[in-house]
Amino acid sequence: MATQTITYRQIMSDLGNGKYSPIYYLMGEEPFYIDSIADYIREHAIPEQDRDFNQLVVYGNEISMKDVIARAKSFPMGAEKQVIIVKEAQNLMKKDSDNTADSRNSATASAADMLSAYLKSPQMSTILVFCHKNGTLDRRRKVTSDIEKAGILFESKKIREDALPGFIDDYLSALGKTMSLKAESMMTEYVGADLSRMAGELTKLATAMPADIAEISPEFIENHVGISKDFNLYEFRNAIIRRDIFKANQIANYYESNAKTYPIQLVTATLFSYFSNLMLSYYAPDKSERGISEQLDMKYSFGVRDYILGMKNYTAMKTMQIITAIRRTDAKSKGIDATANGNNGLLRELLFFILH
Repeated sequence: MATQTITYRQIMSDLGNGKYSPIYYLMGEEPFYIDSIADYIREHAIPEQDRDFNQLVVYGNEISMKDVIARAKSFPMGAEKQVIIVKEAQNLMKKDSDNTADSRNSATASAADMLSAYLKSPQMSTILVFCHKNGTLDRRRKVTSDIEKAGILFESKKIREDALPGFIDDYLSALGKTMSLKAESMMTEYVGADLSRMAGELTKLATAMPADIAEISPEFIENHVGISKDFNLYEFRNAIIRRDIFKANQIANYYESNAKTYPIQLVTATLFSYFSNLMLSYYAPDKSERGISEQLDMKYSFGVRDYILGMKNYTAMKTMQIITAIRRTDAKSKGIDATANGNNGLLRELLFFILH
C-alpha cells in the first residue's frame, strides 16, 4: 500500500474491522498517532487470555533485529496470532549500526536487509509493529518498499495548527461529545499542537461532562481548565477582525497586566499568523469561501469567513503595513531598538496602529 495514500483514519478503520497486516512500521515526528495505532493493536489484536504467551513488547535498545525476526518467525502458542511490538525502533537500527565493524551505511543495511528478507515471506500469524519516533526511514532504501508491499508503512507528521479543530472534532466524536468553535480555539490556544496532551485534556473534559449534555461549552472549559473565555487570544483576534476598539483594548490591557500568562511574543505571533494569511487572501483569484480556502490550503473551511470579514475591514495596503508593524513590535519586545520602558505599552501602541 502506497505511503502517501495510507492515513491514520484508514489504518484505524481497518483495525476496527478486524483487518490486520503482518507488519506495521510507524515512524515520524508526531508520537500520538504512533502510540494510538500500537496501543489499539496491543489491546484488540488477540484475546486477553492469549496475551501472556503471545504478546511481546520490547525496546529497540534492548534487542537486536535478529532476535526480533526470530520471534516473528515462530508460531503462536495455542492461539491464532501473536503480537510483537518494538518500541523505540530507531534505537534498534542505531544499535545494530554501532555493533557492526563496517561503515554506518552498510551496518544500517544489515538490519534493514534482515527485515527485507523476512518480509519476502512473513509469518502471517504474526503482527509485527515497529514504533520509530522522532525520525523516519530513508525512503530510498529497499526496505521501505518491502514494508509497503507486505503491510503498512505510516509516517506520522506533526499536525498543522489549522488542522487542530478537525482533530478535536474527531477525538470528541469518538467520546460522544462535541465542542463549539470558540471552545476549540480556547483549547488550541491553551494546549497547542501537542496531540498527546490535547487528547488527555479532551478526555478529562468529556469525562467531567454530564452524560446527557453533548456539547462542551467555553464556560465549562473555563471552570474546569482555567482558561478565560473572555480574554483568550481567540477573542482578541476576533475583536481586531471586527474592529471592536473597546473589546480589543480591554483585552490588550488585560494582557499587559498579565504578561507572564500572555507574553507579547505570543500575542504578536497570533496576529502575524492572521494578517499574513489575510495578505495571501488578497492574491486569491477567487474571493469566495472556497477560493480563499484553497488559496490558504485550509483543510477546514469554517475559518475562512474571518478572512472575508478581514478584507472588508482592512485594505491590502493597510494589511501590509500591519504586518510590518507586528514585525517591528516583535523585534522591540526582544530587545532590538527597544525603548527604556521595555515592553510597557508596546501592545497598546501596536493595537492603536492596527485599528486606526
